[in-house]
This record gives sequence, structure tokens and C-alpha cells, in this order.
Amino acid sequence: MKAQELRELSGEELQAKSSDLRGELFNAKVKHATGQLEDTARIGTLRRDIARVETVLREKRETERE
Repeated sequence: MKAQELRELSGEELQAKSSDLRGELFNAKVKHATGQLEDTARIGTLRRDIARVETVLREKRETERE
């Protein structure tokens, strides 16, 4: 997921995306702990995607204040 794609989304869509990614990360962590997760790199990918979404959200909030 690219930051440019995220910048095209609205604030509500970004919040929903963040929530979905956090739920998916939780599920991946549970599967990893129980030994059921095959793609362990997915955890890192999800963490980076969440960080991108949160960064774009913060940028949007800052531009709204100006």
C-alpha cells in the first residue's frame, strides 16, 4: 500500500483502514503465537501499513488546522 494511494482517501476511510489493519495484525499475532501463521513477514508488513495510515491521518489533521 502506497502513501499516495492513502492520501486520496478521506479521514473516515483512513480511520476504517487503520482499524481493519489493526484487527488483521492482532489476528496474525495470535496465529503466530499458536504456530499457525505461515507468512511471518506479514506481521512486519501490517505494522508498516498501519504506520503509513497513521502518518497520512496526522498530515490531514495538520493541514485542516492551517
